[in-house]
Order: sequence, then C-alpha cells, then structure tokens
Amino acid sequence: MMKITLFALAALAVACAQEAAPPVVAAAPAVQIVKQVDDVDVDKYNFEFETSDGTSRQETGEYKNDTEQQGLVVRGSYKYVAPDGQHIAVTYLADKNGYQPTEEAGDKAQAPAAQAPAAEAPAAPAPEA
Repeated sequence: MMKITLFALAALAVACAQEAAPPVVAAAPAVQIVKQVDDVDVDKYNFEFETSDGTSRQETGEYKNDTEQQGLVVRGSYKYVAPDGQHIAVTYLADKNGYQPTEEAGDKAQAPAAQAPAAEAPAAPAPEA
C-alpha cells in the first residue's frame, strides 16, 4: 500500500509540474549596432553609437585641472523609443556640480507643428450636383 501511495504522489507531482510550465514566447528580433565611434586619449575621450532600433548615445569626457574645476567633465546625450512609443532624448552634463540631465520628449517637440495644419483645415468641397 505504501508503494502505491508514493507512486501516486510522484505521478501527481509530475502532472503538476507539466501544467506549471511557462508558455514559449517568440524571441524579439536582434538589435544591430549600425554606428560605433570611439576615441580615447590621455586627458579626454569620445564615443558614440547607434543601434538599428533607434537607440543612440554620445559622450565626451575631459579631465580638467584648474582653479575652477578639478576632475572629469562629461557631456553627452542618449535617445531611445519608450515602450509606449514616445521618443525620449536626454542631454546631460556631469561636473563638479554633479549629474545634470535635461530630458526632452521628442513627441512634445513635434506636437505644435502637427496641430498647426489641423487648425487651418481646408473647407469641405461643395456637393456635386
């Protein structure tokens, strides 16, 4: 009787494990690097890349050693398309005052231009006789 109970429990565990298996999800297409530039020197650097999905990043860094600033000064920007389809662009500066980003939504910059023609819509054509 004990063997039958153990066998039944093992069969139940196998059945439950098969039902809990996650569904197979199709893989997203691979993103390709379409542009890549880099330049590294002793006191400065510069790099830039862009991918096939529209993501891009650019950054320059320079070592400063004067009375105003001592350390690395970094300037750059990056762009990407958010999951909701909004185009995001961020420009930043990092220096003695810390990281200072400025975000710009690409769709907002285009919105006024898209609304202007709608305000000046042409009159409806006259009905045909």
